[in-house]
Amino acid sequence: MKKNSFLTFICPMLLLVVGCARNLDLNPLSEGSSENWFKNENEITLALNDLYRSDLWYIESNRLFHTDRYSDDWSQREQLYEWAAGATTGMTGEVINTWQTLYKGVARANTILYSLDRAADNVSEERLNQLRGEASFFRACFYSYLIFLYGDVPFVTNYITIEQAFELGRTDKNVILKQIYDDFDVAIQYLPTSYGNDLMRVTKGAAYAFKARTAAWMLDYRTCAEAAKGCIDLDMYSLHPDYGELFLTKTHVSPELIFTLPRSQALMNDALASNSYYPRNAGGTAVAQPSWELFCAYTCTDGLPVDESPLFDPQHPFENRDPRCAATMVEFGTPHLGFIYDPGAEKVLNLTTDKMVTNKDALLNDQFAAYNGMCLKKGVDEEWTDDKKTETDIKLMRYADVLLMYAEAKMELNEIDASVLEAINRVRARAYKVSHTQINDYPAVTETDQNRLRTIIRNERRVELAWENRRWFDLLRWRLAEIALVRPVYALPVKEGLIANIASGDYFFPKGVLPEIDENGLVDLSPLFATGKIRAVVQRKFDTRQYLYPIPSKEVQINNNIKQNPGY
Repeated sequence: MKKNSFLTFICPMLLLVVGCARNLDLNPLSEGSSENWFKNENEITLALNDLYRSDLWYIESNRLFHTDRYSDDWSQREQLYEWAAGATTGMTGEVINTWQTLYKGVARANTILYSLDRAADNVSEERLNQLRGEASFFRACFYSYLIFLYGDVPFVTNYITIEQAFELGRTDKNVILKQIYDDFDVAIQYLPTSYGNDLMRVTKGAAYAFKARTAAWMLDYRTCAEAAKGCIDLDMYSLHPDYGELFLTKTHVSPELIFTLPRSQALMNDALASNSYYPRNAGGTAVAQPSWELFCAYTCTDGLPVDESPLFDPQHPFENRDPRCAATMVEFGTPHLGFIYDPGAEKVLNLTTDKMVTNKDALLNDQFAAYNGMCLKKGVDEEWTDDKKTETDIKLMRYADVLLMYAEAKMELNEIDASVLEAINRVRARAYKVSHTQINDYPAVTETDQNRLRTIIRNERRVELAWENRRWFDLLRWRLAEIALVRPVYALPVKEGLIANIASGDYFFPKGVLPEIDENGLVDLSPLFATGKIRAVVQRKFDTRQYLYPIPSKEVQINNNIKQNPGY
């Protein structure tokens, strides 16, 4: 048996509170084991604390914008990650690490739930049930990722022996889904609505919200609508008044944040590299940036897409756009991290010295400047430039997502009413910093046709939740990856071509042509490419087998009862 296989993490005799591996002393003097711990509230709480560790949420937190890298919101020079290149196998590190960390989380939650009764003499029933709700929440979350990413998977809710583990096959994901819903319901029943003192442990609202997300992943829109409504009806959450401020490192507490994971370099040696996402003038590398597809997805201020609105100007593409556009990408000619950002200028102003300097963020001067001229602004602040790392919290769930899940679910059920439009408009109005009732001050949504409203909601999710690890999941569950992720990544021409475009008036985008946006909100830039004024730098690849990850090869090799997903 390989040390780090599924069995390592799921078998009870291998479980320690702080780790698990075979042939270890099960009762080390310095660590509590699953056999002698969980006798009091402190021990249980310490074990639960481990479930908040970012390592167990690998698919969300392994690196900045982890899954966005596989989506059509991402541009990274001529590089594609394995999944986006269609090269994922059962040996891919991403596949293995995701599987292992999720099963670590399942095993640790199972251990806590199995052991709670040991503390019955020392902990009140009310407190014990609250701890039960907390552990149930985490088990539900970890299993929800497993069934969404891998489909049918081995399913364990209790202690099993090594021999039993080798007999495990893959359980129908719908069976597991029922347990996931039951676990979320336990969490909803026993968790408090808040803890006070801004303590960010999981709450009743988080359980409702993650149940809604799981249901949305499974296209179970009835359950999604009911769970999202349950979260809304708690009346505990509201939208942060300033969209851009919400994502800054300093914003640890907000009525919009339902569940976050903290990062701390000092306390946990937990910080993420950030220099790939800010400009070269400011000391970054400009390796990756928002894609042109994302840039073109933001509607104009009349609420119309760029291929329909008379307000869109390809030569001044930030003008008359949804404010979230300039909150997500740095508007040309505006200050950013000590410089004026302008990818079409040979020199820019250094705001610290008040002098013009050679612009390293233009392909006119630097071949490694952002290939598409975009620069990330969402979440980026001065804190990133100190040591090229960030301790920004991982925002796993926020209220805007709940509102949009509710609107989507009700739309898919064709139960479109005033509450649906209000949910969307609350999110959209916040971008314009007005109340949703001020319908003359933002492009309020009034559409009630199901098909047209689907287009609006899908695009609203894209622009509201951009670069928050939500887009990839949406493309998978909507089965749109086979359209969006077979298109090239586009960029500006190299130096000579860029000079020619500027001289002819074909900068920023070629004049006289527009991208095409379909009924799913997907952006097709091929009309611009046909002019010869932009370039395709790399071709994405997608095969329908990729709607599921492969089962890690080692699991298939050591257990004949575990079969591989089709196509791998």
